[in-house]
Amino acid sequence: MARGTLKATAVCAGFGLGLGLAGCGGPGDPVGIPTGPPKPGGTLRIVGSSDVEHLDTASANSVGAYGLTRTFARTLFGNKASNNFSETIPLRPDLAAELPTRENGGISKDHRTYTIKLRRGVLWNTKPPRPVVAADFVRGFKRLCNPASPSGGKVYYTSTIKGMAAYCDGFANVDAKSAKAIAAYQNGHQIEGITARGDHTLRFRLKEPASDFLNLVSLQFAAPAPREYDQYVPDSAEFRQHTISNGPYQITEYRPGGSYVLSRNPVWRRDTDPLRAAYVDKIQITLGQDSPQAVQQQLEAGTADLSWDQPVPTSAMPRLRRDRDPRFAIRRTPSNSPYLVFNIRSPNNGGALGKRAVRQALQYAVDRTALIKLVGGPEVAQPLHTVIPPGNSGYAPSNRYATPGEAGDPARCRRLLAAAGYPNGLKLKFPYRTNSVHKLIAESLKANLRACGVEAELSADSGGTFYGKTISTPSRTLAGAWDIAAPGWTPDWYGNNGRSIIQPLFDGRTYGPGSTNYGGYDNAEVNGLIDAALTARDAERAGGFWRLADQKIMEDAAIVPLLARAMPLFHSSRVGNAFFLPAAAGYDYTMLYLSR
Repeated sequence: MARGTLKATAVCAGFGLGLGLAGCGGPGDPVGIPTGPPKPGGTLRIVGSSDVEHLDTASANSVGAYGLTRTFARTLFGNKASNNFSETIPLRPDLAAELPTRENGGISKDHRTYTIKLRRGVLWNTKPPRPVVAADFVRGFKRLCNPASPSGGKVYYTSTIKGMAAYCDGFANVDAKSAKAIAAYQNGHQIEGITARGDHTLRFRLKEPASDFLNLVSLQFAAPAPREYDQYVPDSAEFRQHTISNGPYQITEYRPGGSYVLSRNPVWRRDTDPLRAAYVDKIQITLGQDSPQAVQQQLEAGTADLSWDQPVPTSAMPRLRRDRDPRFAIRRTPSNSPYLVFNIRSPNNGGALGKRAVRQALQYAVDRTALIKLVGGPEVAQPLHTVIPPGNSGYAPSNRYATPGEAGDPARCRRLLAAAGYPNGLKLKFPYRTNSVHKLIAESLKANLRACGVEAELSADSGGTFYGKTISTPSRTLAGAWDIAAPGWTPDWYGNNGRSIIQPLFDGRTYGPGSTNYGGYDNAEVNGLIDAALTARDAERAGGFWRLADQKIMEDAAIVPLLARAMPLFHSSRVGNAFFLPAAAGYDYTMLYLSR
């Protein structure tokens, strides 16, 4: 697709998982949208529901946070925004001057040492401005396992980079409330496998070869950190008011839970950034709007331009497809979204969810056909029965807990619960997200469970706390503050990405504050398969180990996979250059331009 043009034929683009998506069909009078060369200027107006759970790149771990931090926090490598999914997968240099290879001396013969040269001319928007240097990257990696707001992705690096696990183990004993103590540890201890060789060269030494290592250092977790961040407790309220930018935009106003204003970063230069532009003058994000229908009305009326975290309402999709509305598209995001996770460590119901037989019984409760209708029908979602969704490394079709017509089997669920020692069912605490269709999904699952003899107590969880506190705080998990939840998981990258699903969600050795292994699942056999995949000599062999891990996790019934889901999106009539970022599940804000 030519840049600057969004053709009406893109509206029906499916998510490419072999689902046989139908065309739009039907006549219509499509609303015009901008085409031609991008025009600078204007304010991009984004509206939605909840704030991000973390704004600090060290701990930011949601699709919304990825889309936001991309505007002000660059990484060594990145992906190009595109409406052609295959075009978004290859890594491209960002803050790095080039991709390291064996031929250019960037990768050693044993594939355990990576030498990365930095791009010149990239500046922090400090006063006065100063260059981004290799030491800033070292600082960024050191912050990943801080005790105040540790990264949910730190396992990627502790399992790969030499000496990082030992560094992180020591960090756990530092006072989490003291910025001074945190900075002192960071500045007084080194990570053996990460060194700055002058201002413009980074060297990484790995414990074992890792075919996906460049993907790991392309993630937002691996963004550089300026020395000013040592003044604040990571991701604290004070930190969030003092973010520093090396990207095209900077946060100039932030009201927690209310709004963001981003304006141009005056020291950013387009000739130093191969992945981003900066067409709009400002980006205004307004939060607190929990109704997808209300957000959609604003987009269609032109009083807002993009949704922050609300997909297109299911009720609007038939009309948009019928009219071939060029503002509407279904974009490919191979993901497990949502899935039902069990709090295996909950003491409630006599520790029932810690028993595999109970979790296996509950697999039969779910009516996936109802969930598919809620999110927009088979063009948007298909039933999922594996941990790894189609379109990701290690996927193999399987359905261990099949039910007639995907509609659930409550009678079998009841029988299996009784056989497991719970003839009178269970009472489960079920927090749900308030944005998007998550309330409707929770209500549907509640009805499914009731038919199985299980009472689910729903509780609304908004304001970014669902991921940031409720299900990722071990003390709450161990205390039984929740029993089941329905998070979603979009892989951190695509391509050679088996690590980005199994390891963060199911490696029991990494369970702790900020972990995305929400339910505390821990199986030595799965942990061993993870290790085998990580040290496999090539991606194909690694994929075999990921498949075996998937099968074991499903045998243990650690989660109930629900949907392999795409992302329906809509933008206002004045938005041009709407190019998609799959890992952010949204359009790249830095590439958009406005017609007026």
